[in-house]
Amino acid sequence: MATVEEDFPRGGTAKKPTGSQISVQRAEVDNLFQVEPQVFSPRIVCPFSLHIPLVFCFEGMLMLGCVREVADFEVTVGLPCGLKGFLSVKNISDSYTKLLSEHSGLNPLLKEQKQNTKILNDIFLISGSCSSQEICSLPHLFSPGMLIRCVVARLDISKGGSISIRLSVNPKLVNKSLTSSSLKAGMVLSGCVESVEDYGCIIDIGISGSKAFLPKKAIKDKHNNLEVGQYVTTQVSEVKNEGRVVQLFINPTTFSEACVQATQGWNLTNLLPGLLVNCTIKKVTKHGLILDFLSSFSGQVDFLHLEAEQASNYTEGAEVQARVLYVEPSERLVGLTLRRFLVQSGETVEPIPADGDRIGEVVKGCRMTTVHHMSGNRVLANPEHTCRIMDFSPMEQIHFVSLRRSIIAKPFYRYHDLQAGKIVEVIVYFALLVLIKHGMVVHLSDHIKGLVPRNHLSDIVLKNPEKKYIEGMKVKCRVLSVDPDNKKLYLTRKKAVIESSLPLFLSYSDARPGCVSHGYIVCIKNFGCIVRFYNNVKGLVPLSELSSEPVISPGEVFYVGQVLKAKVLQCDPDKEKMVLSFKAAVEGETQEASKPQFDYELGKILEAKVVKKQVNCLEVAILPEEIQAILPTMHLSDHMSNCPMLWESLQEGDKISNLMCFNKNKQNITLTKKPLVRWSVEEGLVAKDFSEITVGMQLIGWVKNIMPYGVFVEFPYGLVGLAPKSALSEKFVKDLTAAFEVGQTVAAKVTNLDEEKRRFLITLKISDIISPVGEAQTRLINGQQERRAVAEMLATRGKNMSLLSQFRAERFWATLSVVCCMITGVNLTPGQKVTAVILHVDVLSAFVHVSVLPKLVGNKKSLNEGSKYTATVQYVDKDFAVISLDSTAQLTVIPTRSHLNEVLLFESEKLRVGMTLAVEVTERNCQDLQGLPLVSWHRTAPKRQRTVSENQQVANGHRFGEILQGKVRTVKPTCIQVTLEDGSTGSVHVSEVVDVKNLTLGSFPTSSVKPGSAVTVRVIGGREASTNRFLPISHPRFTYTIPELTLIPSKLEESVNLKAVTAKEKLNSYKVGEQVTCFVTKDIIHPEKKYKLGQAICAKVVEVSSKPYRFALSLTGVHKLEKGSITLGMVTNTHPQLGLLVKLPFGAMGAVALTDLADAYRPKPLDGYSKDQLIRCYLLECENNKWQLSLRPSRLNPQQAKPAKDPEVLSFGELRVGQIIRGYVKSVCEQVRAGILLPESEIPPPLSQQATPRTTGPARLQVAAGFSWDVGLNSLKPVSEAQDGTSSDEEDQDRSNKKKSRHEVEQEKKAAEKALVQRETELMDPNLCPEDAAAFERLLLASPNSSLLWLQYMAHHLQATQIEQARAVAERALKTISFREEQEKLNVWVALLNLENMYGTEESLKKVFERALQFCEPMLVYQQLADIYTKSDKTKEAESLYKTMVKRFRQNKAVWLSYGTFLLQQGQSDAASTLLQRALKSLPAKESVDVIAKFAQLEFRYGDVEKGRTMFDKVLTSYPKRTDLWSVFIDLMVKHGSQKEVRVLFDRVIHLSLSVKKIKFFFKRYLEYEKKHGTPQSIQSVKEKAMEFVEAKGTEAAS
Repeated sequence: MATVEEDFPRGGTAKKPTGSQISVQRAEVDNLFQVEPQVFSPRIVCPFSLHIPLVFCFEGMLMLGCVREVADFEVTVGLPCGLKGFLSVKNISDSYTKLLSEHSGLNPLLKEQKQNTKILNDIFLISGSCSSQEICSLPHLFSPGMLIRCVVARLDISKGGSISIRLSVNPKLVNKSLTSSSLKAGMVLSGCVESVEDYGCIIDIGISGSKAFLPKKAIKDKHNNLEVGQYVTTQVSEVKNEGRVVQLFINPTTFSEACVQATQGWNLTNLLPGLLVNCTIKKVTKHGLILDFLSSFSGQVDFLHLEAEQASNYTEGAEVQARVLYVEPSERLVGLTLRRFLVQSGETVEPIPADGDRIGEVVKGCRMTTVHHMSGNRVLANPEHTCRIMDFSPMEQIHFVSLRRSIIAKPFYRYHDLQAGKIVEVIVYFALLVLIKHGMVVHLSDHIKGLVPRNHLSDIVLKNPEKKYIEGMKVKCRVLSVDPDNKKLYLTRKKAVIESSLPLFLSYSDARPGCVSHGYIVCIKNFGCIVRFYNNVKGLVPLSELSSEPVISPGEVFYVGQVLKAKVLQCDPDKEKMVLSFKAAVEGETQEASKPQFDYELGKILEAKVVKKQVNCLEVAILPEEIQAILPTMHLSDHMSNCPMLWESLQEGDKISNLMCFNKNKQNITLTKKPLVRWSVEEGLVAKDFSEITVGMQLIGWVKNIMPYGVFVEFPYGLVGLAPKSALSEKFVKDLTAAFEVGQTVAAKVTNLDEEKRRFLITLKISDIISPVGEAQTRLINGQQERRAVAEMLATRGKNMSLLSQFRAERFWATLSVVCCMITGVNLTPGQKVTAVILHVDVLSAFVHVSVLPKLVGNKKSLNEGSKYTATVQYVDKDFAVISLDSTAQLTVIPTRSHLNEVLLFESEKLRVGMTLAVEVTERNCQDLQGLPLVSWHRTAPKRQRTVSENQQVANGHRFGEILQGKVRTVKPTCIQVTLEDGSTGSVHVSEVVDVKNLTLGSFPTSSVKPGSAVTVRVIGGREASTNRFLPISHPRFTYTIPELTLIPSKLEESVNLKAVTAKEKLNSYKVGEQVTCFVTKDIIHPEKKYKLGQAICAKVVEVSSKPYRFALSLTGVHKLEKGSITLGMVTNTHPQLGLLVKLPFGAMGAVALTDLADAYRPKPLDGYSKDQLIRCYLLECENNKWQLSLRPSRLNPQQAKPAKDPEVLSFGELRVGQIIRGYVKSVCEQVRAGILLPESEIPPPLSQQATPRTTGPARLQVAAGFSWDVGLNSLKPVSEAQDGTSSDEEDQDRSNKKKSRHEVEQEKKAAEKALVQRETELMDPNLCPEDAAAFERLLLASPNSSLLWLQYMAHHLQATQIEQARAVAERALKTISFREEQEKLNVWVALLNLENMYGTEESLKKVFERALQFCEPMLVYQQLADIYTKSDKTKEAESLYKTMVKRFRQNKAVWLSYGTFLLQQGQSDAASTLLQRALKSLPAKESVDVIAKFAQLEFRYGDVEKGRTMFDKVLTSYPKRTDLWSVFIDLMVKHGSQKEVRVLFDRVIHLSLSVKKIKFFFKRYLEYEKKHGTPQSIQSVKEKAMEFVEAKGTEAAS
């Protein structure tokens, strides 16, 4: 098959043959027979060609062909007599070629040949206009088996010397012999669709001056949607205007029956292939027939085109129908066929034989039936031969074979003959150029070539592989993978792989656990190595299986391409996942492949035999195949207490039934016997894969692992979900291990799915799960049946389990050696025989629990179903409890948990002996419970009155005030644990160790007690076991407490009467301001620095509150803030003008002025202070609940402080005339004010108003809002003097007393005059940045329409937090700015919107917005407000506003682009795509291209780069002339794409139909890109492409 390069040459000219006939080099005969060397080239196989051998195939010859294969650029056509031709995409029709050239530049405008000599940058103009019509590829226009009329366009000679027949179906060539006048109704013509119209199609029939139209209603075939260029076979229905207008129709039935009539004017000149003719047999020969048709024409039928079953029935003079196969007018040669599939159908044939594709197959025992007269063979008929099938001809429906020994002996003739793992010998074909990047190309045969990847050229990485492999050398390789459909073959030269004798992993089913094979590393990650075998079978070697030695960094130990032995640990063929091990392959010998695994299914009920008992599991063999499997101990039952009993009762050899496989992903098959899990699988309440899991789905599983953050639950088929801590129970679960245990059966509900990471969350809350009816009773019955099975197994093994038979509450005699659980109220003596009832038999400990209560051993009373009783708990096990029903002497069993997921955290929630329950009889005689009644129950224990003794007793029976002996167990800084005589544990608080009177501050009382010492203690209270909360003895709900003890000697005397004190009473005994001794239990601010745990300290009571309980202390000795006191504070903020804001104790706030930070002022007074810093403060005074503070050392430490350099000035009266004072600048005004350190109420009027005006010099221009002109020039000093503030007071005094000379006075006046001029210049400078309101006012008088000044004025007020003043300035601006200055007004409106958005309310913002819409362009106001919302993260408001905008301004492109930008910035890519579709519908059609391009740019910037690239591709495919979009696309791809993608884009651009100037521009950009990012080779490649392009244009110009 010809290549695309041959179809589209890039440059240069090829010599054409001088004549139309091509001579062919004869090939050497390699036959099983001795024959003359007259066989054609083996590339074009035509062994039976009678009348049109290839040497007599002429250009312009018409043929009927059958489409065999359709590619993107070429159609392979089967021709008569086994010939094969190729139809190029350029030879369809003129309309299709034109459409193709408009999109891909295939129709260049020819220029003069001498323009070839121009330099590289002078690129030829490529013509063609852009069309929005889509191009259909060849697979849409042609289909295999389709019959077409074609003409031989030319005969080409390929590189190997073989001839290639180039065909064309262009109607101008096929129908060139027809004229408009020769057209008649009923003629069958072929043509191509020229254009598609509303009511039909215009068909190009290639006849000049004739237009053919095919109405849609005249199409009675599958061609409902015809496309431009599509080949159609039509019939003429009507001819108008002397053939200028022709109407056609399509009807396959009519075609097959449309026979040529003499009246239609057919002759040998215009006869077309595919026509059906009535013929008369003129002569019958041994090689075919000679027929007469149309009265005066003759044609020949080859024997291959005769019906085999009628070959002997043809006689001269008989009438037959035949179809024209080929026509050669110059030679007056017409070929006909009588084959039924061609004569009767006339439209399609089968391109593949009915028995399948057998090309390449070697067939033995073939018989030769006929020898063609032109074959040159002289052999007898019917001998047997071995041949290889070479090809199949659809026109003859016959296979072509070869008898050549060399062809038959070839082991591989096509890609289908190769299999992965085969060792083959190949020839190096192309090594030098390909070796650098990809690998080495090799040839197995003339038809098969393969690639040896670079890392497969050797076992090690070759630096210079071109030195080892030379073109033409033979090497041995092994096939890695083969893809026959795509003709891809990959081989390896690795010696370890080629010589490996280990089993080959050709598929995942071959990789059974235990197998070892050679593989090569393809990827190295931090978690392990990925190893590949054959046919892309690959597996993972985890980090732990890389080596017997620890491997931290696999990349330092292994390399890509390394060949290693790998052992299969796990393999799942369905999921194509495999786990391997290098370590196991090295440590052990290569094992034989294990037996085929048992073909089991997950969820299948199995029976197994115990092989071995492990600690946590049973090794079993699945019967009858005895496949090894694992049965974990926790999977023996739904009841965790039954699992150890069942494990204990089973022995090796025992058979276990009702097992189910729940997981096969591990190395061993894992089984379960949990009844509920088995039931859920049988009922289909299970998910077999992650894809089947849905939110709300309810599953049965078991606890796999318990972590601090949640519980992992495993389900059948290996699925694992996480139940977070918050989803375990309605109660707060602190310790998860106390609430759940590994292996526990639970019911779960899916709450959340993570599709990307394939994870899901579940909940175990009882309120979220719907339990099946009777679930608790079913669990009870299953658990009791399991225990009964255990008893029976132990009994059969000879163990004494006779007591189990008495479980049905029957009486028996027992001695006191039997452990009795309940003997309260029964007097028994040693040796006495009593009647007792069995409550429970502990198989593991061999203990029998009985009861001798009279109400239980009495006569039983009958029960009624539905009757309710009050039951008493007699015995409690882990999973079951035994209860008695009132006085009926009836016993029964109930589960301790009413639900699978019930969490019992506290002892009060659990069933206890003696607890009463409310029960209802469901079944009075349940056979599954051995006759015991089946009941339902709930907790309704009646309230009972506490006795005095009970109220005075703590949990362990110790009365309040009781003196006990104990032993110190542990000593902690804040408490002491004491073990009492009865084994219980009590606690001694640090405050109860030493009497407060004898306590030394700073000591640690608990350190005086040593662990192990004997102590005398007294009970003073108790603590709740669950919360450790102190409970006084008089607490009404006091239950289950830990004794609270005391060691204080004064309280240990029996004469001391202790009284229980409540927390409220204790709290109310303290008064604010009282000093108390307390102990450190936790230091929040400075742990382990100043205070230690358990240390005794003295504190002052600050606050006492009982509602809520609050007891605040102070260690500073201050319990309230008072003027003149010193306290600690925390800095909350620093302000350049105000100073420090400080948070004080007791919730108060204060401020430190700049003048109160230190006794000596410094330039940056706030340096050294930061937020949350702790400082000592002096309280000056309090105003409006805000304290004025001072940090002056003279205030904090008056005794040690040095004299203040800058003393405090508290009032104006403290100042005297001439006194030198310093301060900080508070503000800069037009008139100097001297009261910056004083309160504003005490600041005197300006000095300028008190002094007599005195002026010097000429009067000057009065400037509004400037400085006062009543100050003399002498008052102005040079800048240098004004800045001299560091001189001492003595120097200033000397300078004032010194008499100045006249010259000095003049110099001072000149300096003052100069400074005054400079000041005037600054004030008149419009670029001067104003610093106060007056300056702004002055500038606004000069430029009232400047929005910049108004905005700066607003910003000035906002910096001083003067919101209202800023609003007022904005309103003034709107009134002052001229109405002609629309942009200036808009700027102010935007600033006002910003102000209201930041400092106003939603209503005020809405009002300003509505006002702005009235005075400004609405779209601009909408856009500005949307931008304000976006910048202030108000996404909801912004999105709502954008939705209004696209409705109101739907014709404005900028609105859609702005909305799209917003959506992409918010990550809403799908919404942006939907918005684009809306925009295209709303905007004019001419805006569509720009809008799509803008959205594509936004995708590159904010969204998905791949999506943006796709959008650009679609736009530029339809509009290739938009060079501006090409430039933008290239810029974006250079920034976001890979180098490969950028080069592909450049290659695409330089082949466009553009002007020379534009092509030159793109070539320059391509070359610049390669110079910056490429290599010398890539730069040279660009230059060569440009040169080839120039040469191609020259070649086309020459032709």
